[in-house]
Amino acid sequence: MSPSAITPEPTFTVTRMKKLPNEKHNFGAVVTGVDLNNISDADVQHLSEAIWIHKVVVVKGQKDLLPAKHWELVTRFDPDAPQVHSHGNLKAFNKTGGLLAKNREVIGIPGAENVRLIGKGFQGEDHYGIKNMTITKPLSHDWHAEELPQEEFEAGNTRFQRWHIDAPLYNRDPAWFTTLRCIKRPTAPEVNIRWEDGSGLSMKSEPGLTAFFSNVQTYELMTEEERKMADHSWVEYAPHPYMWMGDCKGNSNGLGVANQGKEKKLEDLGDFDWNNVKRYPMIWVNPITQERAFQVHGICARKLFVRSSPTEEPKVIEDVTEIRALLKTIQERVLKPEYILIPALDEGDIVMWANYQLFHTAIDYPESYGPRTMHQANIGSSIPPVGPNSIPSVA
Repeated sequence: MSPSAITPEPTFTVTRMKKLPNEKHNFGAVVTGVDLNNISDADVQHLSEAIWIHKVVVVKGQKDLLPAKHWELVTRFDPDAPQVHSHGNLKAFNKTGGLLAKNREVIGIPGAENVRLIGKGFQGEDHYGIKNMTITKPLSHDWHAEELPQEEFEAGNTRFQRWHIDAPLYNRDPAWFTTLRCIKRPTAPEVNIRWEDGSGLSMKSEPGLTAFFSNVQTYELMTEEERKMADHSWVEYAPHPYMWMGDCKGNSNGLGVANQGKEKKLEDLGDFDWNNVKRYPMIWVNPITQERAFQVHGICARKLFVRSSPTEEPKVIEDVTEIRALLKTIQERVLKPEYILIPALDEGDIVMWANYQLFHTAIDYPESYGPRTMHQANIGSSIPPVGPNSIPSVA
């Protein structure tokens, strides 16, 4: 739902998440007192505004949310958007999803196929019509170039899987928001998340949760010269980007791609339309708060166009090693425990976040801890990301 002046007052309550004195993340809120099966248009608009403002919102007490109503809510957030999941229908996703569809089965909830089942282990005898489903897929950190030894994983050590935004980056625009409802998850024992990038950093978490950091804070940590550059520069993503980088491996801290030369040649991607290739500004402006986020999805970036003013001829960077080095120096500043939020979820809670402002990642845990069941849904936006300065379209 397009941001605008909102009346009357919301019927629900929004409370900022508490944080410890050593924590520096500045986002997150909890919503109580709303039934998402029966939410008014005014409250949908209020909830949309809350997500834009707080970036991550946990809506409590939605155990009875029907999958069809879950999807309906997503479409009501952006009624002018194409009425399909941002990554397309299941057939299209499995064909061109590349890394995202690799080695795993993506399941749509019967009767609400745009709501996707995400989980681990046995999903029950009858989960909304899905019978005796056991989700088996490789460990989420097996994507890393240097794999975590199995015995260390079984002992409760894990990693951030892959920091990303939910964005097709080809043909459709990124979702404004992603919604993830917790049906079931283990709550203990804790896992120990290790960076394993030479920093020695680690942090604890309950299992089965999602981690976030704010790219508004990334922007705030940049120098004045870097912000000037980012305000005027843009990114060109690869055609079918997750196929293009589908054979690549990630860094151990979950941020970015290891330089192994495994990107596919464009001629090996099959048919694609240059009109569907996406160029986005490096900086995405929040339509409500006007905050600026350094929102560059580096794993799929094929070209950077770098300049520091509207009149400057951009420097075109096509070497992916150089692209990743530039992004690494900026993005890793915020990749520290004090900037990372891992909101707790009770069964029935639904977490919603602003894709235009954050990166997020799954955190895997040993199968012995128990099954995890989540419902995920988002919709490709009707309005693409807007930067502080205009950029040219793909030639």
